[in-house]
Amino acid sequence: MIFNQQSLLLSPYSAIYDMVVPKDNILRRINELVDFSFVYDELKVKYCHDNGRGAIHPIRMFKYLLLKVIYNLSDIDIVERSQYDMSFKYFLDMAPEEEVINASSLTKFRKLRLKDIELLDLLISKTVEIAIEKEIIKSNALIVDATHTKARYNQKSPNEILQEQAKLLRKSVYEINEEMKKEFPKKTNSNELIDEIRYCEDLLDVVEKDHVIGEYPKVKEKVNLLKESLDDHVEQLQLSADPDARIGHKTADSSFFGYKSHLAMSEERIITAAVVTTGEKNDGKQLQTLVNKSIDAGINVETVIGDTAYSAKDNIIFVEEKNIKLVSRLHPLITQGNRKKDEFEFNKDAGMYVCKAGHMAIRKERNGRSTEKKNARYKYLFDVEKCKTCMFKDGCYKDGAKTKSYSVTIKSDQHEEQSRFQESDYFKEKSKERYKIEAKNSELKHRHGYNVALSSGLISMQMQGAMTIFAVNLKRILKLID
Repeated sequence: MIFNQQSLLLSPYSAIYDMVVPKDNILRRINELVDFSFVYDELKVKYCHDNGRGAIHPIRMFKYLLLKVIYNLSDIDIVERSQYDMSFKYFLDMAPEEEVINASSLTKFRKLRLKDIELLDLLISKTVEIAIEKEIIKSNALIVDATHTKARYNQKSPNEILQEQAKLLRKSVYEINEEMKKEFPKKTNSNELIDEIRYCEDLLDVVEKDHVIGEYPKVKEKVNLLKESLDDHVEQLQLSADPDARIGHKTADSSFFGYKSHLAMSEERIITAAVVTTGEKNDGKQLQTLVNKSIDAGINVETVIGDTAYSAKDNIIFVEEKNIKLVSRLHPLITQGNRKKDEFEFNKDAGMYVCKAGHMAIRKERNGRSTEKKNARYKYLFDVEKCKTCMFKDGCYKDGAKTKSYSVTIKSDQHEEQSRFQESDYFKEKSKERYKIEAKNSELKHRHGYNVALSSGLISMQMQGAMTIFAVNLKRILKLID
């Protein structure tokens, strides 16, 4: 059962907050900036209003998740810190003496309450609404890019993950007392997962028995992360990969297993739209969705700035219809004509085409003379051994063929106008703004843990993206207000 409003804060100790939570504290400022009632309005249909046990209010549960993203902590650590950190309790609308929730409640809230709602669009739209209301967004240009997130499961073997977390725990202990090295169990030399699990359990036992070292915050954080892997994830790591994660290519020689977040951002560095996809998806295909979502959120879009991935023919036609300038430099290989346009996509980082099965071409050959630009073509050759067993080979690969290739025109007539535009002063000046979204991607990954997925599945990744982008947008709004 859930009530229409959070209970009023009636406590003889409430005055503590005025003494210990400064006016410029970021959590106090977020509370003053955002009316979180929109969370209740969105989630109230997920609760019963007239019977059952009283549930923790959805706004408070949402704020727990927001704290988790802002401070990049585990569920256990964020709840534990909420027991003694008065700024946390103030942010959560709790009385100073009030008990915190059980950490397992956060998992249930994510799975039962946040499922089946468009959380990503909801939270981004809310921050854009606040930014427009505060007259922060004054530009009319969008910067677009994609950043990758590695899957939590099977980016490394279970042994490697446990070894890495055990190493981080030992390192945090050595920084306090290097003599503890003598107390630790001997590392296993086998490649058996069960041996690594036993080693980690013995390591945890030694650390937790030392009541002094075990109470250091940086040690406790590493202990909790290692426990999570042992208690909750070892079975998943052993049995299955992330069911939705896919292999994406950063360059021709490097790849990742996970997801992509396609972002649109204003020149003031406020993210205005996002699309979270599996790792193999093409960056340029998301431009139209990003622009439309930004417009729906209230952004006036006159210019879109991006790298070569966004200069495909359909994107040029799209922006022309909307009277938008596209500041995206043409790649000499980016256009592919109409033949099989849904089956082969160009990966601008690797400089190769990828078929719909996710296989990348292994080499390319040029046909035609350099003086015949409009007729010159590149032929991309694929690994025929993969084609023989591919589930999509019908209509694509002929049994018995010794090669499989895909040819494209180097430059088409449709790009002539865009080619002239990219020589203009306006194009060159606006291109200089693209670095801003690279810095935003770095902030998402290194300050808010967006480099690795917190759980498995595309839905969970979209949820993580929603909370992370909401947090960084709020922080940016507060900075610009200052």
